Amino acid sequence: CGSVLHVDVCDEGALDAIHEALGERGVDIVVHNAGVTRDRTLAKMKAENWDLVFDVNLHAPVTLTNGLMESKALRAGGRVIALSSVSGIAGNMGQTNYAASKAALAGWVRGNASALGRRRITLNAIAPGFIETRMTEAMPTAIREVARRLSALSQGGAPSDVADAVTFLATPSAAA
Repeated sequence: CGSVLHVDVCDEGALDAIHEALGERGVDIVVHNAGVTRDRTLAKMKAENWDLVFDVNLHAPVTLTNGLMESKALRAGGRVIALSSVSGIAGNMGQTNYAASKAALAGWVRGNASALGRRRITLNAIAPGFIETRMTEAMPTAIREVARRLSALSQGGAPSDVADAVTFLATPSAAA
């Protein structure tokens, strides 16, 4: 049986709120799916937008996972799944902060998977391509269409496509 906890992942009290909600139960599956964009070219980007994107997309997953590991609230045999992005692999015009934060998240996963593996906890990142969401609806139509055509099937994915990948990684079938 799962549950959802609504918490601002950048709030200083986020980890305490999570621990309080978990109580003695601990947690088996953590999905880091919070993400923001603040698109601008690097020359026009405000420092606070750079920081916000890194705080949400990178610092929060790292801080929360480390805190759950240190407290042993994340139980042995657990799963941690982080949502990166193809933009973190290939980059994207006007998304320097987003691409850099998602690349760093994928690098953090690669760099820490072995350490978590010693506790039989898997740590994986999923790097979806263009997914049709409220966030991508805000993009100009021409840019959305170009993004769709970059995929092998020339279409955007659905949130359920990502959810299916998350579900697989959360199961015992993904133990290796």
